Amino acid sequence: MQNKGLIKFFAILFALVSIYQLSFTFVANGVKSEAKAFAGDNPDKELKYLDSIGKEKVLNLGFTDFTYNEVKNKQLNKGLDLEGGINVILQISIKDVLKGLANNSKNPVFNKSLADASANLEGNKTYLNKFFEAFDANSKGSVKLASPDIFANRSLQGEGGVDFQMSDAQVQKVIKRKVDESVESAFKVLRERIDKFGVTQPNIQKLGETGRILVELPGAKDVDRIKKLLGGKAQLEFWETYKMEEIGNFLVSANEALKKTEVKTTETKAVAKDSLNALLTDAKDSLDTKKGNNPLFDKIVGNGGGPVLGYFAPKDTAAINAYFKRPEIRVLLAADQHYAKFVWSKPTTIKDQKAKDLKSAKDIEVVELYALKGNRDNNPAMSGGVVTDAKDTFDQMGKPAVSMQMNSQGAKVWEELTGRAFAQKSYIAIVLDDIVYSAPGVTSGPIAGGRSEITGSFDVAETKDLANVLNAGKLPASADIIQSTVVGPSLGQAAIDAGTISSVLGFLLVCVWMVFYYGKAGWYANLALLLNLLFLFGIMASFGFVLTLPGIAGIVLTLGTAVDANIIIYERAKEELREGKSLSEAVQASYGWHGAMRSIIDANVTHVLTGAILFIFGTGPIKGFALTLLIGIVTSLFTSIFIARIFIDRNIAGKADLTFCTNITKNWFTNFHFDFIKVKKFTYIFSSIVTVVSLVSIFFVNGLDEGVDFVGGRTFQVKFEKPVDATVVSDELSAAFGTPVEAKILGDDDQLKITTKYKIKEDGVAIDEEVNQKLYAALQKYFPNTTYDKFTNSYNGKTVGVLQASKVGASISEDIKTNSYWAVLGAMAVIFLYLMVSFRKWQYSLGAIAAVAHDVVFVLGIYSLCYKFMPFHMEMDQHFIAAILTVIGYSMNDTVIVFDRVREFIIGNRKGSFEDIVNASINTTLSRTLNTSLMMIIVLLTMFIFGGESIRGFIFAMLIGIIVGTYSSLFIATPVLVDTISNDEKHTIEDKHNKA
Repeated sequence: MQNKGLIKFFAILFALVSIYQLSFTFVANGVKSEAKAFAGDNPDKELKYLDSIGKEKVLNLGFTDFTYNEVKNKQLNKGLDLEGGINVILQISIKDVLKGLANNSKNPVFNKSLADASANLEGNKTYLNKFFEAFDANSKGSVKLASPDIFANRSLQGEGGVDFQMSDAQVQKVIKRKVDESVESAFKVLRERIDKFGVTQPNIQKLGETGRILVELPGAKDVDRIKKLLGGKAQLEFWETYKMEEIGNFLVSANEALKKTEVKTTETKAVAKDSLNALLTDAKDSLDTKKGNNPLFDKIVGNGGGPVLGYFAPKDTAAINAYFKRPEIRVLLAADQHYAKFVWSKPTTIKDQKAKDLKSAKDIEVVELYALKGNRDNNPAMSGGVVTDAKDTFDQMGKPAVSMQMNSQGAKVWEELTGRAFAQKSYIAIVLDDIVYSAPGVTSGPIAGGRSEITGSFDVAETKDLANVLNAGKLPASADIIQSTVVGPSLGQAAIDAGTISSVLGFLLVCVWMVFYYGKAGWYANLALLLNLLFLFGIMASFGFVLTLPGIAGIVLTLGTAVDANIIIYERAKEELREGKSLSEAVQASYGWHGAMRSIIDANVTHVLTGAILFIFGTGPIKGFALTLLIGIVTSLFTSIFIARIFIDRNIAGKADLTFCTNITKNWFTNFHFDFIKVKKFTYIFSSIVTVVSLVSIFFVNGLDEGVDFVGGRTFQVKFEKPVDATVVSDELSAAFGTPVEAKILGDDDQLKITTKYKIKEDGVAIDEEVNQKLYAALQKYFPNTTYDKFTNSYNGKTVGVLQASKVGASISEDIKTNSYWAVLGAMAVIFLYLMVSFRKWQYSLGAIAAVAHDVVFVLGIYSLCYKFMPFHMEMDQHFIAAILTVIGYSMNDTVIVFDRVREFIIGNRKGSFEDIVNASINTTLSRTLNTSLMMIIVLLTMFIFGGESIRGFIFAMLIGIIVGTYSSLFIATPVLVDTISNDEKHTIEDKHNKA
C-alpha cells in the first residue's frame, strides 16, 4: 500500500481530534451528574446549580481551559427523543401576510382566490403558488394583481414595490420577495423569543421556502407555556370597553331571541330588560326563572360588573361566540354599538357563587366576557407597536406585572385615551392576541409620559414571557403549530439506555462473529471497527450534529456495514490464496480495482445515494438516521480499506500467517455448485404469488396502518398507574371526544399509544390545550393523584401520565406522504441510472430494480397482512419509509456484488453457457452475500429485542427487508438479467469463452 505513513498520520490526527471533541461531552455529562445528585429530584434546583457554575472552569487541557458554558456548547448534541423536550414546526400564515400586503382588500376575486388556495392546497405545493394559480383561474384576465384595490396600494408603491402598469408575473416576483421578508421577520422574532426563554442549545431553522419554521427546545418541560410562547402573535392592543349597564339591554334582548331556537320547552318565562342585574345577582330570586329557559344567562357562573359582562365556564365560550355571530342577534345591538367586539379574558379562578355557603365554596375556573368599542375597520384605540420596552415587575400589591414604556407618539395617544377614560369613568382593555389581560379604570387623571403597567392574574413565568414577546416584537402573521413532538426526560433516558444496550450487544456480536469466521484477520477488522466508531462520534461532535434515537439505530447499523468491506476483501483474498498465490500477492490482488474495490465502490455508491435521498426528503429524527448512516459509510470505508490494511501489511512483514479463516470455517461455502437459474420458474411463481397476495391485501383487503405522519392526527404515549384494558380506554375516549379514538398497548399493558384526529384541521394553541384537557378529563379516574399539569407536562422522574406527545397537521401530513413517494421512486430511479452507467447495460439495472421493487412490495405486504395482530406497532410513517430506503440500499449492496462477479467472469475466460457463468458468479460470491446479510440480521435482531418499543416496527421492516433482499439478489435479480439478455448476445459471449 502506497503512502502508508501519510495514512497513519491522518488516522492518528483524526483520532486525536475526535477524542478532543468528545472530551467536552464527557465533562459536560459529569457536571450534569453532579448537579442532579446535588438537586435530588428538583429540576429547578438543578437548573440553578448549573447556572451558578456556568462561568467556572471545569476542563483544563494544559494549554487552555474551558468554563462549563463553553463545554456545554461544544458537547455532542442529543435530540429530543434522548434529551426530552419539545419539537414543533410552525406554519407562518401566508394568507395573513397576503391580506396585510393587500390592506385587507375587499376585492371578491382576491378573497375567493385566498379561500381556493386554502381549500385546494396539495402536498409540496406552497400556499403562495396555489394563490397565484387560483387568482389566474378566478380573474381570467379581468382583474390584475396590480389593481389599486389589491397590491398596487399606497403601502406597496414606491421603489421595489408594485405600480399600476405591472403585469401579474412582475407583481408575483414582488409579492414573493415581500412574503420571504415576512417569513424572515417571523424567524427573527421567534429566535429572539427563544433566546430569552433560557433553554439549553435551542435549534431554530427555516424549512426551505414553505413558510415553515422548525423549533427544537431540548430539555423544555412546560408544554403549554412553550406553545403559547411560540404560537402567540404578540399583537398588543388597547381598546375602550363598554360597561355592563351600557350593553345589558342587548344581552337581555339576545337571551330572549335565542329562546326561539335554543329552548326546547314551550313554557318559558319572560325576563324584563331592567332585570338583568337582578338575574345576574341571584338567579333564584329573579322572576323565578326556570333553569334551561335562558340560553345565554344560564351559562353565567359569576356576577359581572364594570367592564366585565359576566363570568363563564371556558367550555361555553365557543357556543356563546356562535350566538354573537348570528345576524339576527347582532342586529339587536344599538346603533352606536353596531361594531362591538366580544372577547374573553385569560382563564382565572373565582369562588363558586352557586354554592350554598360561599365561605366553603370551591374555586372554579372561569373566563370574563368583555365588549370592546369597535369600528368599521376593526382597529383598536391604540396599537401595541408604540411599546419600546417591557419588563416583568411587581405591582404595588406585590403581584407579578409587566411595565411598559411607549414612544413619543404612543405617549401622546395614551394620554388622550386615559384622559377620556377618566372623564367618562370608563375602562381600557389591554388585549394581547384577542385575549383581555386586564381592563383597568383610570382614577387619577390622564397618564402622561407613556409609561404604564399591565396587571392581572399573572404568575412570574407569564410576566417574563409577556415581556419577552413584547420586546421581541409581534409576528407579521399568525404562526400555527402544524407538527409537534413532546418527549419527557424519563422517556429520553429510557431511549438512551435501550440504545446503549443494543449498541454494545451489536458491537460485541459482530466482533465475535468476525473473529470466529476470519480468525486473526477478524481482530484487525474489529480494531478498524472500534476506530470507526471513534471517528463517527468525533465527526458528529465536531460539526454540531444531533444524535437521535434513529441516529443510534443508524450507528448500530454501521456496525454491520463497517465490516462489509472487510468481508468482501477477505473473501477475495481467500479465493486468491486457493489459486496458489502467496499471501502478499493475494492481499495485493484483493485490494486492487479488479479485486474487491470495484464491488465495494459500486455497493457503497448505491448505499450513499439512498442515504442522501433519505436525508433530503426526511425530517427531524429521520434526518438524524440518514446523517449517521452517511457518516458511517464514509468512516467505515476509510477504516476498513486503510486501517485494517495497515495491520495486515504488518502481519505480512512479520509472521505472514494470515489465512482469513479458522479451522472450522476454512471450507465453508467452497466448491458450492447450486443451480440458481434452474429453479427460477419456482422462485418466479413464489414471488408472483407473494406479490399478488400483498397487492390484494394492500389495495382491497387490509390496506396499511397509516400513521399520523401520513393522515394527520395526534398521538399520546400514556403510562398508567396499573394495567388497563385498551378497548375500554378507546371507547371512553371516543365518547369524550365525540370521534373515534384508537388506543393500543405499547410494550407493557400499563402503557398505551392513543391516537385521535379530533380537530386536526384546526390550528392554534387553544385547540392543543383543549385536546389535552379532554384527554386528562376522560382519563382522570385512572390518575386520581395526578394534576393536569403533572399529567400533561414533563419533569424529571416522571413515571405516569403523558410521556410523549406528537401532532401532525393535515397540511404537513400531505407533504410528508408526497415526499415519501418521491423518496422511494427517486431512490429507484437514481440507482437504475447509476447501474446503467456503471455496467453499461440496462439489463443489469432492470434486474436490480426488479429485485428492489419485489422487496418493497414484500415488506409492504407483510405489514398489511400482519399489522392487526402483531404485538408491536406496524404503522406507515416516516420511520417506515426510512426502513424501506435502507432496505433498498442493502438489497442493492448484495445485488451489485453478484453483478460485479458476473461482469468479471464475462470479461474473463470462464467457460460454459451464459447460465453457467451467472451460476458460477452467484456461487463464488455466496460467502460474501450470506456473511454480509448475517451481520445485518444479527445487528437488527439485537436492536429489535433491546432497542426499545418506539423503533421496534422500524427495525422489523429492515429485518424483513434484509432477509427478502438477500433472497431477491440470488433468485430474482440474476434470473431477470439472464432472461433480458438477448440470445444473440448470449451466443456471442459463449462463443468467445468456449473458443478461449
